Amino acid sequence: MSNSSKSLLELVNNLPPHFHEEVKDFVENLMQKKDRKTSTTLRQDWAGALKDYKEKYTSLELQKKALEWRD
Repeated sequence: MSNSSKSLLELVNNLPPHFHEEVKDFVENLMQKKDRKTSTTLRQDWAGALKDYKEKYTSLELQKKALEWRD
């Protein structure tokens, strides 16, 4: 039977026991990633926050300043 036709459980069970914990950690990490992606929504509360600076800086300068401020 080829690896592609085996179930995930069969594949894991065929691994040496010392790899089982690593597989478990990997799957838990994937689950956390999935949860992070589905639970975060795009925030746009920053829109217009730099309007006071539009006369003082060009858009490119503002972009660079915004990057500085994030650090």
